[in-house]
Amino acid sequence: MNKRFFVLLLCVTTSIFAQTNYPQDAFRSPVDIPLILAGTFGELRTNHFHSGIDIKTKQREGLPIYAIADGSITRIKIAHWGYGKVLYITHDNGYTSVYGHLQKFAPDIEAYIKKIQYQKQSYEVQVFPDYGEVKVQKGQVIAYGGNTGSSSGPHLHFEIRSSISEKPTNPLLYGFDVRDATNPILNKLYAYPLTKNAKVNQSQDKVDLDFKRQPDGTFLAEKVYATGTIGLGFIGYDRLDLAANRNGVYSVQQTVNGKVYTEYDFETFSFAETRYLNTLIDYDHYGRYRQKIQQLFKVPGNRLDIYKTLFNEGKIDIAPGLNYKVEVLIKDIKGNETKAIIPIEGRDEPVKINREEDKTANYVIAKRPNNYELGAATVHFPANTFYDSFYIDLESHGDTVKIHNNRVAAHRNFTIAFDVADYSEEDRKQMFIARLNHRLNPRYVSTYKRGTTFTARTRNLGTYTLAKDSIAPKVAPRNFKEKQWLNNYRYLSLCVSDDLSGIDSYYATINGEWILMEYEPKTNTLTYNFDDIILDKKECNLKLIVTDNVGNSTTFTSTFFRK
Repeated sequence: MNKRFFVLLLCVTTSIFAQTNYPQDAFRSPVDIPLILAGTFGELRTNHFHSGIDIKTKQREGLPIYAIADGSITRIKIAHWGYGKVLYITHDNGYTSVYGHLQKFAPDIEAYIKKIQYQKQSYEVQVFPDYGEVKVQKGQVIAYGGNTGSSSGPHLHFEIRSSISEKPTNPLLYGFDVRDATNPILNKLYAYPLTKNAKVNQSQDKVDLDFKRQPDGTFLAEKVYATGTIGLGFIGYDRLDLAANRNGVYSVQQTVNGKVYTEYDFETFSFAETRYLNTLIDYDHYGRYRQKIQQLFKVPGNRLDIYKTLFNEGKIDIAPGLNYKVEVLIKDIKGNETKAIIPIEGRDEPVKINREEDKTANYVIAKRPNNYELGAATVHFPANTFYDSFYIDLESHGDTVKIHNNRVAAHRNFTIAFDVADYSEEDRKQMFIARLNHRLNPRYVSTYKRGTTFTARTRNLGTYTLAKDSIAPKVAPRNFKEKQWLNNYRYLSLCVSDDLSGIDSYYATINGEWILMEYEPKTNTLTYNFDDIILDKKECNLKLIVTDNVGNSTTFTSTFFRK
């Protein structure tokens, strides 16, 4: 190995794993406006931790985005969902910056990626330029802020990762200034009896604790009477200055009689562990109420590496006759903090509320594969699909099967297979496996068809059925009419939609030549930029074929004029 490279690698690796020595002046801001955040690093999202910060872009698209340091673009991806249009820049100091949900790239980068899109005849592409092939300089405009991908409004998703480990780190550790003088907000406190004979306030079930703000700003809970092994949890968030968003907190500490039992923060995490967020929260509570309780104790299946301290797995053993002072300290990255004090007295009282136990005929052993026959369907759970073993509720009614409910998280994909031998070959062409939402409306699940068997892989428990889509997609022009002159138009736009299975693909040509149309599924629009191709004919014949997920297709044709 080159000696110089080894020294650099050693320095960078040491810096990353020391988790304390982040460069403070190496990077400039990716925007030229004050940093106001819509989302923070480590925030609890659905099935994952947020791996960057979401920077507000004044509620509009087109804001210039800048390279935070010299480097080379090593990845460009364009997708309908996820980060949408995203750039990855590798820097010489061992870090990679990521810029997501972009509207478009800077002209030279845009030309680079559009050439590849036209070669592949595909809007969705991913390329990995060689290091040094597409260089950028600090402060260079690389793109413009947008709302592409799985974004609910214009903003910049921004990350800093280790170029070696690919682990994201909190961007606010690198000297970026965000105004925040506001303490985190504490909404709820909970206590959990964790063992068979444990009780909290005469309950064997989770208890919602009452608490009040004290003159010094801390929160004091009413005295808790408990026995056995218990655990605590909370619902809370952080609020930054200049924004009303409910953001994630940075660090949490739980002490019992002055001893640290639990301590974790969101300095960094691995993408390989991000789905284990489902073990940090009370997933049963989340499934019922869509609220995320952060548990201060470790449950089975939790493989998170965010803990700095974890004594007795964060669980508190309460003995009769003894008193315990538990403190929960919640901080943001600026050091603003909120403290809750929970006094606990060990007292063995008679049970008034028994633990809920939903026993069924079937019991899933998490560490083993589990297979079930459900009438016309079979379900296969590979080993370690779930974090812990549980009684599973399974029902079958004709072509509809109920596979438990949304209060248990699946870590791995499981397989559902339907026997469709009773349907004609013609019907099977338009059929698919669907998951019923809370309103019992079918939602397409990617379906693999082989003979008389339909198969789907998913990580969502719930109700599944066979559905049929016989209606082709709808296509309509948005900004033009038949045989219209479009000399001063910058783009061509159409509406596309499908009533059931959803859009799978589209193919567009003008005068027989393929054109790049950008599909935005959030608005059901297809857009073509006239700058892409010089049209050498006044009469332009547009042909668009849109196909849904079961093969129904619509062909739209139109003639317009342009010179």
